[in-house]
This record gives sequence, C-alpha cells and structure tokens, in this order.
Amino acid sequence: MSEAHSEGQSTLIRQMLEKETGRRKPSGIPHAVLFIIPILWSLFQVWYTSPLPFALGIGVFNDTAARSLHLGFSIFIAYLGFPMLKGSPKDRIPLYDWVMAAIAGFCAAYLYIFQDALAARPGIPTQEDIIVACVGIVLLLEATRRVMGLPMTCVAIVFILYVFAGPFAPDLIAHRGASLSRAASQFWLTQEGVFGVPLGVSTSFVFLYVLFGAMLENAGAGNYLTSLSFALLGHLRGGPAKAAVVASGLHGLISGSSIANVLTCGPVTIMLMKKVGFSAEKAGAVEVAAGSNGQIMPPVMGAAAFLMVEYINMPYAQLIKHAFIPALLTYGSLLYIVHLEACKMDMVGLPRQSTLKHRLIGWGLTLSALTLLIGAIHYLTAWIPALFGGYAWIVFALLLLIGYSALVALSLRYPELPEGDEQLMHLPAVKPILLSGLHFLLPIAALVWCLMVMEMSPGLAAFYACSCMAFILLTQKPLTAILRKEPVFPAFMEGLSRLLNSMVAGGKNMVGIGLATASAGIIVGAVSLTGVGQVLASVVEALSMGYLPLVLIMTAILALILGMGLPTTANYIIVSTLLAPVIYNLAAAHGLAIPLVAVHLFCLYFGIMADATPPVALAAFAAAGISGGDPFKTGIQGFYYEMRTAILPFVFLYNPEILLIGIESTGQLIWVLLTAVLACMAFACATQAFMLTRARWWEVVLLLAAMIVLFRPDLPQNALYPPYQTLPPAELMQTVESLKKGDSLRLFVSTDFGEGRIKKQVLALPVEGEGAEQKLENAGLVLAWEGDKLMVNDVLVDSRVEKLGLNMDDPTEVLGLEVPSERPDKGLFSIPGLILLGLVVLTQLRRKRREDGFKLNKSDIFA
Repeated sequence: MSEAHSEGQSTLIRQMLEKETGRRKPSGIPHAVLFIIPILWSLFQVWYTSPLPFALGIGVFNDTAARSLHLGFSIFIAYLGFPMLKGSPKDRIPLYDWVMAAIAGFCAAYLYIFQDALAARPGIPTQEDIIVACVGIVLLLEATRRVMGLPMTCVAIVFILYVFAGPFAPDLIAHRGASLSRAASQFWLTQEGVFGVPLGVSTSFVFLYVLFGAMLENAGAGNYLTSLSFALLGHLRGGPAKAAVVASGLHGLISGSSIANVLTCGPVTIMLMKKVGFSAEKAGAVEVAAGSNGQIMPPVMGAAAFLMVEYINMPYAQLIKHAFIPALLTYGSLLYIVHLEACKMDMVGLPRQSTLKHRLIGWGLTLSALTLLIGAIHYLTAWIPALFGGYAWIVFALLLLIGYSALVALSLRYPELPEGDEQLMHLPAVKPILLSGLHFLLPIAALVWCLMVMEMSPGLAAFYACSCMAFILLTQKPLTAILRKEPVFPAFMEGLSRLLNSMVAGGKNMVGIGLATASAGIIVGAVSLTGVGQVLASVVEALSMGYLPLVLIMTAILALILGMGLPTTANYIIVSTLLAPVIYNLAAAHGLAIPLVAVHLFCLYFGIMADATPPVALAAFAAAGISGGDPFKTGIQGFYYEMRTAILPFVFLYNPEILLIGIESTGQLIWVLLTAVLACMAFACATQAFMLTRARWWEVVLLLAAMIVLFRPDLPQNALYPPYQTLPPAELMQTVESLKKGDSLRLFVSTDFGEGRIKKQVLALPVEGEGAEQKLENAGLVLAWEGDKLMVNDVLVDSRVEKLGLNMDDPTEVLGLEVPSERPDKGLFSIPGLILLGLVVLTQLRRKRREDGFKLNKSDIFA
C-alpha cells in the first residue's frame, strides 16, 4: 500500500470520526473545556446509573432531573464542538457559540434547577416557563441541525407546525390545534415531549453502553477482535472478507454504530479483501453489510434496542434472547454470500503457518479448557453464595482479580498485536492472537452474565461492566510494568490517560444520540398532543385496503426513506410510534397473533437497512472512501448484500419461532434453526445465482421456492389444513367457558357500515377472568341475542375490542367462533423445501463434475 494512499485513508477516517464526534478542534482553554465537560458528563452518568446514590443516601436524581442534566451536557458540547456553518472557525470557539451554549445548557437544565417550583404548579406554566421552553426548543433544533444535519431538524419542525396548523389542515388530518402555552408545556415542561421516554432511555441505558464501547476500544479490544477474526478465517476462500464479517459482528458487541464499525474494521479488512481479489466496490460493500448489522448483534445492540425495551415493557435479557437467532442468521448468511463470491472468482485463502495436526491439538486443548472453565464458573456460582452469604461478592471479586492477573501475565508471553498495514503481510497463528487478549473478554463476559444470568437491569449491568473496564484500563499497563520489572508510575499515567480519553470519547459519541432522542421526543409529543397516530392508522389501513403485507411494505419503505436523513435511533422512534400500533392492531383485527416484539424488531431492521441504502448511505460513503471505490456503486452492492436482512423481518412476523417464541422442545429448536439456516443459504444462492457452480434460471426459481417453504412452512400447512374451524354462535358461551387464561378468543364478526358496506373480520381477544360473560366483558364485549342473531350490544371504553375499531355506531353481528383445528405438526411441511433444495444440489453436483472434467481434459490437452 502506498504511503500517499495510507495518509489519505487516515485523513478520511479522521474526518469521518470528527463528523461523528465533533468537528471543531480548538486549543488552549476551549480545548480544556471540551476535554473536561465530557469527563464530567461521563462521571455523572456513571453515578446516576450506579447503586451508590441509594446506598449512601446522597446525590439521588429523579428521572426528570437526570434527563434535564443529560440534555444539558449534550447540547452544551454540541454548541462548543460543532461550528454553525462550514465557513465558521474550527480552531477556536466564537463568542456567540459560548453564549448560545450557556443559554441552551440553562434551558435544558431548567427542569432540574427549578424542579420544586415546577412540581408546585403542574400544568400551569408561567410566562418565564413558556419563554424558556420556546428558547430551548429553538436552540435544540439548531444544535440538532449542527450535529445531525437538516433532515432530522426539518422533520421535527414539520411536527411542531402541525401542532399549531391543525385547524387549517386537510379534513383527514385536521385537529383542534394547540395554544403556545399548551404546546410549550407539552414539549419542554413534561415527560411527554423532549424529556420523554427516548431521552430517558438515552440517559438511563445508552450512555454507559457507549462509554463501555469507548473503553474497550481504548484498551485495544477492537484491534484484538479484528486480529482474532483474521487469524481464524484468513485461510479460507475469501478469508479476509469472512474476517470482516466476523470482526464487525464482534464489534457489534461493543458498538452500535454502522459508521463506527466500518471505520474501525474497514482500514484493515477492506485492504485485505482487495488483496485477495475483491473489487473496491465489493470489498466496501461487504464491510457496509457487516457493519450495518452491528446494531442488531446482542448483547450490546444499538440505542434503539434500549428504546424498544421501554416501548414494549420487556426485560432487556428477554429482548436479547429474541434477537439472537435473527442476528446469527444475518451474519451467517453474509458469510455464505462472501463464500459464494470467493468461489465465483476462484479465490484461495492465505497460507497457514501451522499443520493440521497442530491445529487439531490446539483446538482440542482450547475447547477442553473452555469446557472446564465454564463448568468451574457454574460450580462456583452455585456454592460460593451458599457458603459465604453476604460476603460472596468479595470472593467473586478476588477470583476475578486472580483470573485477570493470570490472563495479563499470559498475554505477555506473546508479541503485541499487529496494527493496520502490518496485518497485510501474513496470516497470523490463532493461538498467540487468542491468548494475547483474553483479559479483554472479561468485561464482556461480566456484562452478559449480569444481563442473562443475574437478570439485572441494562443500566446496572452496564455500570458493572464499565467498572470492570475502568479497572482494566487503570491496571493493565501497571501490572504489565510490574511483571516486566519496568517503572510503574509512567505505566499508571498511561492507563489513566486512556481512561480519561475513553470518557471524553464516550461523551462526544453521545452528543448525537442525546440530541436525536431529544428531537424525536418533539415528534412523539406532537403525536400525543394531536392524536395523529389514530388518523394515520386509518389512512394506512385505507391505503392498504386492510391487507397486512401491503402495510408492512409501506412501513419498510417509510423507514428506508426516513433513514436517508435520520440516524437509526430517530428512525426507529418515528416509525415505531406511527406505524407499529397500526401493524399490531391490523394483524389482531385479522386474527393474527403477531408478537409485539416482532413488530418493533421489524421497524428496527428497516431503520438499520437505511444505512446501506442509496442514494444516502453514510456507511457506504465511509467504506468507499477507504476502498477507493465508487460510493454509489458500493451502496448498490451493499444493499444487494443486505437483501437477506430485509427478508428476515417479514419472516419472523409470521413465523415467530425464529425469535424463540413458541418453542416447546429442544428438538423443535434444532429443527427451526436447521431450516432457517438452510433457507438463508438458499436465498443467498438465489441472489448470487451460484451454489456449486453458476445457477440456471429454473434453479434460482427452485431455490426461492425452497427458501419460502423453509421459512414459512405454515403456508403449505394452512393450504392443506385450515388452522381454525368455525363454530356456530349457539356454541359460543359454552366454548368461551372452557377457555383458560392466556388463550385467544377468536370471534368471526360482520359489521354493517351502511350503504351496502359490510366488513367481515376475525377479532383475536385475550382471555381473562372466570365465567363466559366475565371473559367477554374483560375483552370489552357485551353480547345479546336479537332474534336468531347474536349481536354486539355494547363495546366497553378503552377495551381491546374498541382499539380494534369496533364501536356501537355500526351494528356488528357475531357469525361464529373460531377454534384451533387438529392438524399435523408445522415442521413436517418444511420437508418439501428440503426436497427442492436437495434437487438443486444434485443438479449442481452433476454439472460441477462435468465442468471440472472439461477443465481437466482441456488442461491436459494444452499440457
């Protein structure tokens, strides 16, 4: 690689990172301020999330106060770190930015400073309150424009204007409008606007996860994960590209940003891919597809995942469980796509330094050691609490300290990890790479343990993970110096410097997320104030003609369009706020029991897809800058690779078993995983038109058919065996009496809207209570016979039935009750898909043998 190209690449990365974390680079006192404020912000967030305030009884902040200070830090750094215009000075901070930063910080912290006075006059804002709110909103929008760009700002402004222009809007979306006092109070002085759930999640959870990622990166874990991926996979066909996929997946453990993943892994992996034969566009596209999916990789998903936890009221550990299989499928199928690309180009992997015998012995010892370690941890966590009681945490801490010290000592036996261009020279051995950084995995293991085993809240788990990481940053260098008999103080100062730089990086990385969630709160507040969500539901249902797949396509398109200008977090907030209830209620109105988590994951996936969707694909621009390829072509190719990610959301909405919902046995789990993996492979082969050799058009058709059947075995099952049978209304009360809590009550009804408009639908209602009449009332229904017809006599307010669109203005007749039919297991209907896939494999094998034989004879002739 030429020196000029390397320098240009470094410049690009620096520019992209500056765009992400602050463009302005002043010196002197302003530089010190931009260094100290993020550190103070990080310390505040650690204190707020930790159990210390409640244990010590001091420094306890309520939610509103914490959100107020969180936004105050974010907006203050935004005005100092981001210039107003392109031509504004970047080496100093003008006086007007100091003034705007101070005013904006005061407006944001207003709810904390005057919290007692505001609590004494709820809903009755004074003139001063209104002025502060109006100024605060304007300054928030300007800060958002500086950091996030115009699109996010414009969307928020449109919703603000809609609040006031309601009476003048078209009849379909008209509303009463709101006064300045009412709107200002809604947006700034309550938890229904700027300081609502999105900013609350940013305050409580997201900051510490961003800080955790910054700490890992400063400690060297990012380079360790990239090097390990390359060592493990570099010898395979297209190995560097496969290493890029795995490295980005591992970086997803510590980063929720598509661009951060591309910029972190790309400089090494893209150059390696180009070296083995990938074009600049394809090399960049692989990194784009891999980096974009880092936001769906548990355990540390993007900021949107923590918002989802709040929106659907689900423990984060449970969300991780649901998201785990789809994440593995996306990365697994991308690995296979890379393999197919390598096969098409007849690539070979880089030569390995060790023999097969040594590799087998090494892997055997490694797996044995890991098995013993996991067994020992399981045993210790069982008897230590029982033996030591309240002092168990001290024993755990000592064991972790001993283990950490041993791993650091082990790492010193191996040379330091290569960086940048050094990794282009040869394929490193796995063992030295693996053992040189095992101590980096301790904080990640601690995070997973706290989330999944101890079932702590996301914030508390992140606090312990950050504490563990801070300890490593402070002690790693001094411990190394002690073992090497070198001076300890300089090593300690280097560790302290890395810790402080991590806090600065964490604070600056959070500026964009803090402002995005605050601005998104304006949109959420406007939706709540105007009731436009219900109007939009009617509009979407009318446009889709009540056809759920069309609603899903419209939602996906909206997410992709919004993603052209909005970050994933803001994109998810808007789409989930506006359309997630529409999808969920429309599915329920059609009798489809779609889990709410599946609907929200659908919105999240397409928000992520926008990062790789032209014409505005920031991750593609970052990758193209590193590869030297065309940004638009890189984006097109990246979107082509990302199509497998777009398929999954449509699948798990109808087949939630992929989200580990409805799995009743280990055998069923294995079968679901097997068919899902084969379906992804079939889709990858179809899109690449290649399996063992070039695929013909009819083979592509068979592969797509196999993919559909494997992903959706319920389609042939429903075609042959209807899922429900309809009982007459006369048997309704007896059947409802037999239903248990948790079952679904499915009523087949017909509503007469007058003028010959009759709508028939199935209402899927939850069953609660005792007795048939009480169960119906709990669902919101009161039924009565009118002659030989069973009619809806009353619809209870705020009931499930009312939310599904039923009301007393339109006569509704109960035509029957749907009950499940007895039919063969759904898994059996995956077999036709396996047969189709097997048929393609056989035809490919036969043709591959003929082609190889032809090549062999041809080479013999020329020889």
